[in-house]
Amino acid sequence: MADKLVLIDGNSIAYRAFFALPLLNNDKGIYTNAVYGFTTMLLRILEEDQPDHILVAFDAGKTTFRHKTYVDYKGGRQKTPPELSEQFPVLKELLDAFSIPHYQLEQYEADDIIGTLSQSAEKKGWDVNVISGDKDLLQLVSDHIDVTLTRKGISNVEKYDPAFLADKMGIRPDQVIDLKALMGDNSDNIPGVPGVGEKTAVKLLKQFDTLENLYENITEVKGKLKEKLEKQKDDAFMSKQLVTIKRDSPVTIGL
Repeated sequence: MADKLVLIDGNSIAYRAFFALPLLNNDKGIYTNAVYGFTTMLLRILEEDQPDHILVAFDAGKTTFRHKTYVDYKGGRQKTPPELSEQFPVLKELLDAFSIPHYQLEQYEADDIIGTLSQSAEKKGWDVNVISGDKDLLQLVSDHIDVTLTRKGISNVEKYDPAFLADKMGIRPDQVIDLKALMGDNSDNIPGVPGVGEKTAVKLLKQFDTLENLYENITEVKGKLKEKLEKQKDDAFMSKQLVTIKRDSPVTIGL
């Protein structure tokens, strides 16, 4: 039996839990709804997955290496509510009590930590389950790596393997990067190509396979779509760079 590793996107799940539950607080007035929701999900993961190894990855701060590429990366995001911010230290205390390691890396995002460790685990032949609310992580899906996405709140989830991703979205895991490059992402302020939604992006990828091949054969695209693609070419390639998870991040924690 292969070792089982669970990697949890801490910020994403805490954020989901916070907005899924009403504001709760303890007798000292400390807010607890995100911690409560996170714990509920964590207990379910431990029971259902029974992992041999587990890590919760957190974002280290607002500035990352991606800001060197695009200064407005994640610009326009609403500030984290103080009622949520004050729960992160409590959440980390809780993880320490569970003896579950948590980790963050300056200039990198939780996605990059997860991407790097999942690749290392896959090379060892381990089975990995990534837990997040962020569709960007679907690019990590493989025969050994599943990505479980929260859909609504924290109890409604979908587990993606290559077959389910192909059935649900009509693309391969490696094409998730090209899809996001074309569509952009408002939540991260990634421009993409304005006017190109998921349906059009999937259609283009089915025809051209990759963003690079699409632009090499741009004469085959007609009308206003071609104009949009040509006008936003630089943004499309920059967006691809921004959404690509770095799988060789300098993590100092081993499997």
